[in-house]
Amino acid sequence: MEQTHQEKKMNKVGTLDEALSYIHSGCSLMFGGFGGVGNPPTLINGILEKGVTDLTLIGNDAGFPTIGIGKVVSQGKAKKLIVSHIGSNPIAGKLLMEGKMEVEFSPQGTLAERIRAGGVGLGGILTDIGLDSMVEKGKQKISINGKDFLVEAALTSDISIVYAKKADTFGNLVYETSARNTNPLVAMAGQYTIVEAEEIVELGELDPEHIITPGIYVDIVVKSRGIDWKWAWE
Repeated sequence: MEQTHQEKKMNKVGTLDEALSYIHSGCSLMFGGFGGVGNPPTLINGILEKGVTDLTLIGNDAGFPTIGIGKVVSQGKAKKLIVSHIGSNPIAGKLLMEGKMEVEFSPQGTLAERIRAGGVGLGGILTDIGLDSMVEKGKQKISINGKDFLVEAALTSDISIVYAKKADTFGNLVYETSARNTNPLVAMAGQYTIVEAEEIVELGELDPEHIITPGIYVDIVVKSRGIDWKWAWE
């Protein structure tokens, strides 16, 4: 029996192909994770298999060359990165120096706040980090109560990809330890948010006290096929 519109709104579980149909060459793609931990491996592998290119990637870092989002970077699929660092992926540095990829650096705390601001509908944030340095270039500076601040624009994306330990069918999410990192912020800041979950349960089965991301931010949930970032630290 075909699902009603209301049932489809309440049950957001879909296939990998359905999720990938929203990711196209040239789009901006925000990802959760820190050094590969918390990157959604099944979605990333699907992006590579689909052959998506010219991506603007927004997230904490460039991953490792063969782990997590680093595979997308290393294979030349990104035209621009907005990240806090690229040091764990030497291929990213090589692409930058060769002029084959643009990189916009943002201090880690500032980056997280820019993503959070985008997720809650703010235009940007104020910070004193980078005052009187090259970081000021091209940025608006304002004074409040006699103190100067730089205006850092909020960050949003066409697509956000998120990794969760558990999801229910409505998209409420639970994260595991450090894999939580930037995923909750990224989930809020995408125009369309795709979640890869290790386990999917029925609505009502998650302890409300453990839910970090409410399902209202999530558009589709897919089942993970496995984790490849866990070997990053071995």
